[in-house]
Amino acid sequence: MLTRRIIPCLDVKDGNVVKGVQFQNLRPMGDPLELARRHVLGGADELCFLDVTASIEARPLLIDLIRRLSEVVFVPFTIGGGIQSVADARDILRAGADKIGVNTAAVQRPELLRELAEEFGAQCVVLSIDTCSRGETWFVTTHGGRTLTDRPALDWAQQAVDLGAGEILLNAIDTDGQREGFSIGITDAVCRAVTVPVIASGGAGGAEDFVQVFQKTGCSAALAASIFHDGSWTSNRLKEVLRERGIEVRLG
Repeated sequence: MLTRRIIPCLDVKDGNVVKGVQFQNLRPMGDPLELARRHVLGGADELCFLDVTASIEARPLLIDLIRRLSEVVFVPFTIGGGIQSVADARDILRAGADKIGVNTAAVQRPELLRELAEEFGAQCVVLSIDTCSRGETWFVTTHGGRTLTDRPALDWAQQAVDLGAGEILLNAIDTDGQREGFSIGITDAVCRAVTVPVIASGGAGGAEDFVQVFQKTGCSAALAASIFHDGSWTSNRLKEVLRERGIEVRLG
């Protein structure tokens, strides 16, 4: 049976953790180092840090923050936002990250995925897809959800895996921050279309939302932010509920 992962996500802006609704109206949530320590102690399987304005501001991630994170985070963690090249990714991995997350730069130049996979291995390359629906089709967005493209998310996921993406982080903007549940339809469709692990993201409000996404889709992990940052849930408490519902997890 597949062991599902729980991943707290820390959106970082100007060195602080922030959270919004549908990628808008960002509000401060705390210090990334302190929140990271809390989430690790709370049983997180992995952590994900996304610099939410790096691509908009055309700047790389703050390497110093990554180095400090590597000193306090003893679970695998992904860094995303503003990665433009193999050199950018190398700097981030050398600073202590385990995986690199790419979005805007890969949409603009898909060959970047192949270059990253060839240099570091597909297991290090996480493609973040920020997607929103228009009618019955979900489309890819870039620049922190601000730019809508005409590329269907499902087609892009398949192409990206062919190029070398080793994991898909699927961010459903429609449900992001709503705490009303994950977008089951698009998550299930992407899981069925690709052969790599898929992380569901966007909309978690409690344990039942995780139960539903794990029962109704083939995602290997689910990611959330607010419910962990504000102390509503810890990963271990959530996992206890999941195990009671027959979902295999790793208790910390």
